[in-house]
Amino acid sequence: MNIYQEPLSDTSAKIVVKIDEADYKDKVNAELKRIGKTHAIPGFRKGHISLDQLSRRFGKEVKSDILNRESAKAVYDFIEKENIHALGNPLALNVTEINLADKDYTFEYEIALAPAIDVKLDKEVKLPFYNISVDDKMVEEQDKNLREQFGAQVPGDEADEKALVKGSIMQLDADGNVLTTEDAIQVLDGIVAPFTFADKQQAALFLGKKVGDKVRFNPAATAGEGNLAEVASMLHIDKEAAANVKGDFEMAISEIIVARPAELGEEYYKNVFGPDKVHNEEEYKQALRNMIAGQLRPNSEALFSEDARKYLEEKYGDIKLPLDTLKRILKANNPEEFTDENVDERMEQMIPGLKWQLISDAVCHTLDVKVEEADLLSRAAAIARQQFAQYGMYNLDDETIKDTAKRILSNNEYRERIYDDVRNGKMYYQIGQTVTREDKDVTLDEFKAIVAEHNKIVDAE
Repeated sequence: MNIYQEPLSDTSAKIVVKIDEADYKDKVNAELKRIGKTHAIPGFRKGHISLDQLSRRFGKEVKSDILNRESAKAVYDFIEKENIHALGNPLALNVTEINLADKDYTFEYEIALAPAIDVKLDKEVKLPFYNISVDDKMVEEQDKNLREQFGAQVPGDEADEKALVKGSIMQLDADGNVLTTEDAIQVLDGIVAPFTFADKQQAALFLGKKVGDKVRFNPAATAGEGNLAEVASMLHIDKEAAANVKGDFEMAISEIIVARPAELGEEYYKNVFGPDKVHNEEEYKQALRNMIAGQLRPNSEALFSEDARKYLEEKYGDIKLPLDTLKRILKANNPEEFTDENVDERMEQMIPGLKWQLISDAVCHTLDVKVEEADLLSRAAAIARQQFAQYGMYNLDDETIKDTAKRILSNNEYRERIYDDVRNGKMYYQIGQTVTREDKDVTLDEFKAIVAEHNKIVDAE
């Protein structure tokens, strides 16, 4: 077999594959023999038909399949071996008529060549990085939220904004009297959560109430328009009956459950941060600052990534693409999706993403960005921890997290998504290490204003 490349233009090339009989004869004969052993052929017992008979019956089809397969494989191997940066799949140029008499064949494929991009990144390139400052108000809010999250629900004397209220719920007539008819709705073990009410005026009716007090309220209003499931659940009735509930009810409060924030101490520190991480209130406050800073940093990194991408696209986006070749490839390989009528429009939509892919590939090559299996496993493990945390499961053992991470990566769609995220993260990190990153401390409000201005510019473009 002889294979070589010929230039067609600055952005395309032709790969020529010359195949002689020695390259395919044994494979054709092996496939014919397999057919003879496995197929029921009229007039012959399995395995008792000669190679000549098989060749006359199936030779042309088998030979054609093997020649096409071998030539295509040779092209892909050649592209990989010669490190040719091709866009899309190779396009067969000639449709060769296969017959049993011919021995040697020539196949030609056109490939679209990716333009060379010489990316230069050094300290002369300056990009801003906005660090969001953590203020005392943020720390106080985080402390409040965490202590409520890790706190306990206990009996209370008075209903506050997050209390659960228990008691009997009785249907009232138009005059405000408790209905005693047989079909009256009466719930002896009712429970309501006013902080979930859609109508905040209804929720305010319970605020400050104590055990023994009575509250007149409207269940239909608390749930919001059309939310019959909540009304049905509250009154222990089905949805059809709930649709007819319009009037007021009276709740006689028998118990109030309030959230008691967790107390600062070793057990609380351990539950929030893990064992032996925080030992006193001073370390706790610093840990909160670090936690908030860690939560805010992805926002800063995302904005830095946008600025870096914008710089790279403006600097290297003026590249010549092999559009005509790509259009032919798209139409040939996806005739139902790409037609003469829509291929120009579809290609126009694809160009920005294609250019960015080429630029980012060049950046990764320049900065030696590589994604290892360990990187994917680490990211999948972080995803697994987040998923468990949503269900209140914290500080799980490493083996459980690792097994879950492997299951996540076994899904090819998730794996590709994680690969792209990891690659982009490593690329932008290396960009930040290579260029001059101009760090600027800003408040959260200032950062939001900067993001809004960025979005305004993007929308205008």
